[in-house]
Amino acid sequence: MTRGLRQLALAGVLAFAAAPLPALAQSSASDAATIAELRRQLEEMRRRLDQLEARAAAQAPAPARTQAAAPRPAAPAPAPRQATPAARPATAQAEARAAAAEARAAAEEARIAQRELALARAAAEAAQSPNIPGLGAPDPMGRDYASEEALRSDLPGIAFRVPGTDTQVRLYGFAKLTGYYDLGPRNQTDAPPPQTIPLTGSAADAQGGDYSMTARFSRFGFDTRTLTSWGTLETRIEGDFGGGAATSTNAVFRLRQAWAELGDDSFRVLIGQANSLWNEGVFETLIDATNLNQSFVRQAQVRVTGRLAEGLIGQVSIEAPETAYTSVAGAFTPGASLQGGASPAFNSVPDLLGRLTWRQDGVELGLRGLLRQIEIRTDGTAAAPPGTSDTAPGWGFAGHVRVPMRLVWEALGQDEIAAMAFYGEGIGRYFAGQTSGQDALTDLGLPGVISAGLDTIPSYGATIAYRRFWTTTLRSNFSYAYARNDYPSYALGFAPGSAAATSLNREMQQVFANLIWSPFATVRDGTFGSGWLDLGVEYVFTRRDLYGGAAAGGPAGYGHGIANRVLFAAIARF
Repeated sequence: MTRGLRQLALAGVLAFAAAPLPALAQSSASDAATIAELRRQLEEMRRRLDQLEARAAAQAPAPARTQAAAPRPAAPAPAPRQATPAARPATAQAEARAAAAEARAAAEEARIAQRELALARAAAEAAQSPNIPGLGAPDPMGRDYASEEALRSDLPGIAFRVPGTDTQVRLYGFAKLTGYYDLGPRNQTDAPPPQTIPLTGSAADAQGGDYSMTARFSRFGFDTRTLTSWGTLETRIEGDFGGGAATSTNAVFRLRQAWAELGDDSFRVLIGQANSLWNEGVFETLIDATNLNQSFVRQAQVRVTGRLAEGLIGQVSIEAPETAYTSVAGAFTPGASLQGGASPAFNSVPDLLGRLTWRQDGVELGLRGLLRQIEIRTDGTAAAPPGTSDTAPGWGFAGHVRVPMRLVWEALGQDEIAAMAFYGEGIGRYFAGQTSGQDALTDLGLPGVISAGLDTIPSYGATIAYRRFWTTTLRSNFSYAYARNDYPSYALGFAPGSAAATSLNREMQQVFANLIWSPFATVRDGTFGSGWLDLGVEYVFTRRDLYGGAAAGGPAGYGHGIANRVLFAAIARF
């Protein structure tokens, strides 16, 4: 019986030592090291069992080995210190039992090694699946209306593992068709910012509204995720066809994002072109415009993200600067041209931004701020007076809150309310929907000005929005936004009706109401996913009032503009 146990243990060890490992063909270096160590241990146990087998055979009782041979004469009386013949079999049996126990222990070790080997195989097989251990699931494609720019979606896109690597690749995007009709002035753009709606009494107002359709904001992109010894490396390249004219069907591709980020949930670093830390969408819309009090800036940056506490994320970034000022000659950026020459707008230092976001149980609180420098230099340009060089500091802060209404009344389900407010000076480029990108005003070029100055524009505003879920597949968004800019008094000297005068929006208001049907929407673990298809209609009301009123609008103007637009959209994601 003991011999049978030894043979069984030996057979088990040899079987595990020789077992093929097809699932490990593409395992990582750490998996290979684990398997090598298990093989070494199994080989050692096999040698030990061989030794035990030989020892047990050598110590078997003498009668069992010689009984079949010729009879032997009686043995002489044993010496005093020798064991009796009756004692020798008992001693051999005890030693055999000890050897069998040792063999059973070795067999148990082999079974433990078998389980460890099975676990290693399972880990290696899991590594071959698209969900790489240590890599999170892909971020939902499209816009998270709370912080991103594109249309919101919870689809993971098309993801696959690159064979033989620790890299996952995701393809994503959407095809979007938008049709719109203006009930008021003719505004030939599918992305109308509030600050450029036609003024009442203008030629566009006299023409009346018209209808158009576009698909140029359809988008595609891909990203990768790779496990490294420093964390997960993620890269993203994304673009759409919104770079051309709104009235042209020959859409022009434009780069939206191109970045790489390395790290983990506790700390990571991003470099490249990405959404600014200042961005905040506030609520869900169908229109492709930069709406009032919303920020959709994408620019080159270096960003650091860290988890400061449970649910609290801190971020700091250094981002590409761009001075934007307005003078009697119009609005200028560093890339603009003044009378065919260089622009006086100048960049010297990058913008510095920071953001804190806290999330728990669906509640979100956010605080963001920025510091920047705005500068003009007239030397080498056609601007007068020459020799003018001036800088002005820009700064701003904003906060938002998002609260699920189920905390107030469970029957409200997925409904939520959101609010945002901001204040700053010289932050116009981060609110391009309402200030023509203006950061500052200058009296450069006004009659009698000998030494021009540079004045940052104070601006402030607030937005409140409610998201209502009529059913899981049918939802609406309602919002109201207000913003105001304050200008120095010399701006009244800008020529009435000129581009400079009509760009000075003192107050702006905007109202949204939409109805979106997502037939494949789901709610899982309290999280809403819109699915791959959205069909919706939307109404947008916008009003802007100029600084200086009717005098700024010129002879045919009333100093304000009102726009009413109705649109529909269909978004199919992949």
